[in-house]
Amino acid sequence: MSLTPLDAAIFEPSLIVVPWTDELLDPIGFDPRSQYVELFWLNVLGPTATWLLRRMANGLDEYPGGYELDLAQTARALGLSYAPGNSNPFTRALHRCVLFGVAQPISGGLAIRRRLPPVAHRHIQRMPEHLRRAHAAWQRSAAPSANDIDRAQILSAAMLAVGDDPDVVERQLLGLGVSPMTANDLARRAQSGVSPDAA
Repeated sequence: MSLTPLDAAIFEPSLIVVPWTDELLDPIGFDPRSQYVELFWLNVLGPTATWLLRRMANGLDEYPGGYELDLAQTARALGLSYAPGNSNPFTRALHRCVLFGVAQPISGGLAIRRRLPPVAHRHIQRMPEHLRRAHAAWQRSAAPSANDIDRAQILSAAMLAVGDDPDVVERQLLGLGVSPMTANDLARRAQSGVSPDAA
């Protein structure tokens, strides 16, 4: 049986950590050390994977191009025992980061997100009721105003008028902080000539 890149890396004393750049999600994402991640991603990733992700993000602050992560030393810093292979809490935390899309295996290590996307709806549905309510309140407080939507509509129409592709328009709107659903809706409606007020 062949090993995946991550499986092969965890049998070594260290692995390489590099940034995972995502032009679509980074503009709307949350720093791994943010309150949003602590409140909502913690429930998805679990505490060990969340702390590990924060440690790796700290390393990328110091070495933005990437660095070598000593596995045993990092495990001990998190209060965990460590042995090479898959049968320990530390390597299970690495796998959880991959499983939930905040890291992806590369040859010899991991690429990690510098900005985590909003938690997926399917994960929110599994949260305790008080967290679901808190997430809904967070979304309401971050909802764009009518003025913001009007400005985004004008920008999307202007970009399409000069020949920009709807996907480029959507990425630009995301970069300005427009929510993913609103950015997609505005770009598609502007392309088709439909008013955003139309149902």
